[in-house]
Amino acid sequence: MESPAAGPRSRQRAAMWGGLGLAALAGGCLAASLPPLGWWPLGPVGVALLAVALRGRGLPARALAGMVAGLALFVPGLAWMAAFSAPGYAVAALVEAGFLAAAAAAVPPGRGRLLAVAAALVLAEAARSRWPFGGLPLAGPALGQANGPLAPAAALAGALGLVALVAVAGAALAAVRDRRTALVALGVLAAVAAAAGLGAVGPRGRPAGSLAVAAVQGGGPRGIPGVEADFGGVLARQLAASGRVRLPVDLVVWPEGVVDVDGPVAGSGADAALGGLARGLGATVVAGVTEGVGADRFRNAAVAWGPHGQRVARYDKVRRVPFGEYAPGRRLVARVADLSLLPRDAIAGSGPGLLRTATGPLGVLVSYEVFFADRARAATRAGGRVLLVPINAASYTTTQVPAQEVVAARLRAIETGRAVVQAAPTGYSALLDRTGRVVAQSGLGGASVLQGTVELRTGTTLYGRVGDGPVLALAVVAVALAWIRALRPDRRAALDHPPSEVAPRGTPAGTPDRTRDGGR
Repeated sequence: MESPAAGPRSRQRAAMWGGLGLAALAGGCLAASLPPLGWWPLGPVGVALLAVALRGRGLPARALAGMVAGLALFVPGLAWMAAFSAPGYAVAALVEAGFLAAAAAAVPPGRGRLLAVAAALVLAEAARSRWPFGGLPLAGPALGQANGPLAPAAALAGALGLVALVAVAGAALAAVRDRRTALVALGVLAAVAAAAGLGAVGPRGRPAGSLAVAAVQGGGPRGIPGVEADFGGVLARQLAASGRVRLPVDLVVWPEGVVDVDGPVAGSGADAALGGLARGLGATVVAGVTEGVGADRFRNAAVAWGPHGQRVARYDKVRRVPFGEYAPGRRLVARVADLSLLPRDAIAGSGPGLLRTATGPLGVLVSYEVFFADRARAATRAGGRVLLVPINAASYTTTQVPAQEVVAARLRAIETGRAVVQAAPTGYSALLDRTGRVVAQSGLGGASVLQGTVELRTGTTLYGRVGDGPVLALAVVAVALAWIRALRPDRRAALDHPPSEVAPRGTPAGTPDRTRDGGR
């Protein structure tokens, strides 16, 4: 005979597993919103499901639900890592999911829950974009919205502001299920749409002329084995593809790392080749250069050759890829992991990414830097009138990273009000206008030359002026207010127990709680 307590315990277990299932579905929706799938409507849906999954749960259960949602997001979202290091991929997915677990734990289970969900997600995204090792902004929710209708809001509040709008929309969807909050939720959704509209008409700087540009993609094999076996052919393919550039042209952009020299590029054969190309085209040529420094270090730079063939400017990459361009704690890590694929560490540069050339000041984001809004802001505040993004995604066999690089470039264009010229050795190369619209994009693998006219601009957007500070401050205040509301005396006893276990004041024990959905 089943004990009287077996029924409630069975229902509790069912509720727990049901909540974890919702959390997994929430993370899966967020993952599907990312490129290459790019199903952006699933972003707010994922947040709504997470908000429902957290309802009425104690602190450990909220953290577990957040971890499950995080794993469902980052296991597929960071799948590209598995080709480089399966243990590293597992650790990275767990660490990144931990940020979502912390965000879920920061959300009160009852009153104020929906207010806190959006704010906690913003704080989690801000934290994981900065830590550890400078952050890992790939697979972030904002990247899933670059192709959606909310993207223009990035001109007002950046990628974090876009995360906030997606999360607020998701929280509003979660509230619509309750008749008493439906009207408020619909009003919130209207406000979210209005914010996107304001971003589309907000300040974006002033026109300052135009440039005829060409992004040159030499083509070649993709994936680590193919790249390593054919590395010597990269420069030759870039030079051959550059022969297809149509005149007149003002600026030619080559990808990251297609010029590889053992020492300084000055005086090398590559220096002569690039100088000759610039003279022949009568244009400024910007190319990604890797310079060896001793046996165990190198520099990753964007170097500009002027129309007369001389080197005129240089920017050394500041944001290095952890475990891609350098190994943090190399001696310690080498004891437990194979670092044979990373024998050298990149030397970090400094300052804003800016090249002063005959074609004007050019902002530069070298590859990984395109995922960091602060690098784009620094380049434009230093005077960059267009953004150049030399990238190198040839090591990746799937479309996941190249596709995320394109949408990251879209966000940087919107945030700064600058056109973007992106060049990759095997794709995707792209030309984007100042609103983030992709004007032209290459395929993967083959040689390609994208040519067009891009607008130069001075000044900046509202986000370019103020950065992430206002959004972060509002998020902190929102979480604090949500907890203040939740910690009212009549709710303290119920904070870490499901509402079904604690009857509201004035409700006889055992009576179903019909008020809890209204406490938000």
